[in-house]
Amino acid sequence: MARTLLVFGKSGQVARELGRLGAPAGLELAFAGRETLDLAAADPGALIQARRPAAVINAAAYTAVDRAEGEEAAALRLNRDAPAAMARACARLDVPFVHFSTDYVFDGSKPAPYVEDDPTGPAGVYGRSKLEGEAAVRAAGGRAAVLRTAWVYSAFGANFVKTMLRLAAERAEVGVVADQLGRPTWARDAAAGALRAVEVLLDAPASGPGLWHLSGAGDASWADVAEAVFAMSAARGGPSAAVRRIATADYPTPARRPANSRLDCARIEADMGLRMRPWREGLAACLEQLGSVDA
Repeated sequence: MARTLLVFGKSGQVARELGRLGAPAGLELAFAGRETLDLAAADPGALIQARRPAAVINAAAYTAVDRAEGEEAAALRLNRDAPAAMARACARLDVPFVHFSTDYVFDGSKPAPYVEDDPTGPAGVYGRSKLEGEAAVRAAGGRAAVLRTAWVYSAFGANFVKTMLRLAAERAEVGVVADQLGRPTWARDAAAGALRAVEVLLDAPASGPGLWHLSGAGDASWADVAEAVFAMSAARGGPSAAVRRIATADYPTPARRPANSRLDCARIEADMGLRMRPWREGLAACLEQLGSVDA
């Protein structure tokens, strides 16, 4: 009988891609979405204790970056308290636990890509809630992997790529920020990285908590990504628009975004044998998938 890989989250981008990829050999996926457990009100540790899975992935989070500025308690509940409870339960049962974090734990002032050991300094509530979640997971001990990712997009849910396609269908020109740098990540690759982390942790019974960066390869601004989206969409007969490059100051938001969100992924490539997919390759694959999903 296959053992269970329990995934918190069901409808988010990474959770949807986990469902499409399927579990590693010998495991079967079980998703705990809101209909199973409301993380804002219930204890996920109790569910882990009851089900006793072989491993756990937390793909659930409070991700409304701007709204978090006025909803700090809600952000902390989902991004700190819930994963802390998951990590403690997993540590008690000696169950591998994989948790996602974010580039927003950094302030964005470093001129080079961030490595795992760089000083953190979140500029807003969302980043702070995720950083406190990281600390709680690592403090719980046990076999845990914290995976920081960034600029996630997919064929599912709300994300930058889908927003650009929608805007291109409505207007001839779109203003896009050009002075923030990152490394866009297809949710499929984030999901694959989480599954690989589960395999590594299952094979390392004496391992403690660790921290890794996981993102696409290659630098880009949001404007670069938009231009690539429109070019690839046009080649497929889809909507396209011209990009007007603007500064962050021209598009004010309640939460400050890091000017530099680039994550150095050398550690996870070395430790887990992963190859970070160039972001343009991931984007092309996502648009292909998006066409089949729409169809």
